[in-house]
Amino acid sequence: MKPNVLFSLFLLSFRLASAQPMPVSMQVDAAKPIGEMKPFWAFFGYDEPNYTTRKDGQKLLTELQQLSPVPVYVRAHNLLTSKGNSPGPDLKWGYTDAYREDASGKPIYKWTVVDSIIDTYVKRGMKPLMEIGFMPKDLSAKPEPYEHTWSKGGNIWTGWTYPPKDYDKWRELVYQWVNHSIDRYGKKEVTSWLWEVWNEPDIGYWSGTFDEYCKMYDYAADGLKRACPECTIGGPHTTSPRSDKAYSYLTRFIEHCLRGKNYATGKTGTPLQYIGFHAKGNPEFVDGHIRMNMDVQLKDIQRAFEAVNSFQELKNIPIIIGECDPEGCAACSATRDPKYGYRNGTMYSSYTAASFARIYELMDQYKVNLRGAVSWSFEFEDQPWFAGFRDLATHGVDKPVLNVFRMFGKMGGQRLSVRTDKGLNAGDIIARGVRAENDVHAIASKNGNTIGVMVWNYHDDDVTGPATPVQLTISGLDKNKVQVRHYRVDDKHSNSFEAWKAMGSPQQVSANQYKRLEEAGQLQELTPPAMKTVTNGKTTLTFDLPRQGVSFLQLTL
Repeated sequence: MKPNVLFSLFLLSFRLASAQPMPVSMQVDAAKPIGEMKPFWAFFGYDEPNYTTRKDGQKLLTELQQLSPVPVYVRAHNLLTSKGNSPGPDLKWGYTDAYREDASGKPIYKWTVVDSIIDTYVKRGMKPLMEIGFMPKDLSAKPEPYEHTWSKGGNIWTGWTYPPKDYDKWRELVYQWVNHSIDRYGKKEVTSWLWEVWNEPDIGYWSGTFDEYCKMYDYAADGLKRACPECTIGGPHTTSPRSDKAYSYLTRFIEHCLRGKNYATGKTGTPLQYIGFHAKGNPEFVDGHIRMNMDVQLKDIQRAFEAVNSFQELKNIPIIIGECDPEGCAACSATRDPKYGYRNGTMYSSYTAASFARIYELMDQYKVNLRGAVSWSFEFEDQPWFAGFRDLATHGVDKPVLNVFRMFGKMGGQRLSVRTDKGLNAGDIIARGVRAENDVHAIASKNGNTIGVMVWNYHDDDVTGPATPVQLTISGLDKNKVQVRHYRVDDKHSNSFEAWKAMGSPQQVSANQYKRLEEAGQLQELTPPAMKTVTNGKTTLTFDLPRQGVSFLQLTL
């Protein structure tokens, strides 16, 4: 064979070998705890409160509470919004008609719809992160036009975004709501809830000034505390603090609560019992594929933690990331913009696993008291199957991302040390994203005699690629044998979307197809449970992990 032919074959062989990912070695030390496995992920939210009581909404809420070892907190917009002239709930729109005024201006309170929503949570052992908003029509300083038509291309920032025409009536509305809640659910229950005022007042959700927002917050807090001094209130739930505007709004609000004049009482300071802000990624459609940007979401969190730590008075104050997502429009479908097409498949799953693990890392780094991180994702009614909204289920069928939360639900106790020869850390991702190579890493915990290890293979670019071989060694074991269960989310497991496509992507689903899709939407095991030998306190597990796949290894000692 000629030398040039030999060289060409060698070059081809080298290129093929180079295209295959190098094996990743991971070490988990079960004897080395690094901090609490706080279930801050057990928070969820959505814009459309009326979907709460629909059949599929109730089904999903039941599943969320069943997967969590702690009570799940639920945050919903529009709990005080009036129906106005709207025909019904819509994308980014809902209402309760809790408040109106008679011809003489006397307030009339009607809690029927609010109660139906909160009843749905409480019945399941869930807790509301109660959002005091938005402005009822009869209390709005600029009520017309009131209801928005965003889903039809109309203006979203209408009468519900304006300050109250009467701050005393606003305070009394909050007082009456809290008082009614105590009468209905009992004070012990209500004091376990979290309360907030409004949503993202630094953008169009609030058509007033910064000072008017502070005034509205002060009056709301005063009404709350008059009815329930033991209740917890916080805010301001501003947008991504990587922007100087949002960062300034957040810090100015904190300054007002700590040292400013209270508009409602005339005293110095306002109750602020947790800090709320939002953190969002920013996907793009690049060269024919979706590219995520986890770095900007983590930057939001990093910057907000820095802001909180700059106030010595706030040391150890609870922090809630009121919306914590890959981007900022749950109600935008993939047909609206192809960059939202990541939501049905495994990219959303692996992004969620990798990003939440880095939030734990940032929590440790900045030594903050992170109470919750709200995934702004629920379900949408009267929409096509797998329309590409940021939701956890479609038509009552769970999507792959929900199975990552099922994995988190199997973790608890103490987080364990994880070392890997390939994975990135939060600082790496903030600086460079996940572009040059895959992020293959893990988070682990030990709770009693159970060890859980979640392993992901994530990349910001949604393109095909080979699986990565993983060698996972768990040390610090004090038994001769352990039982191992291996759960997986990938194209073939825990994936209703792929099952639906294999059916031909039907929009009319038969009863038998629905049952099969329901089963495909549950968390599935990659292999049957097996016993593994422990030698010198160690056992090693090897497996291939597909790109954008997530594995969960559960070891029972």
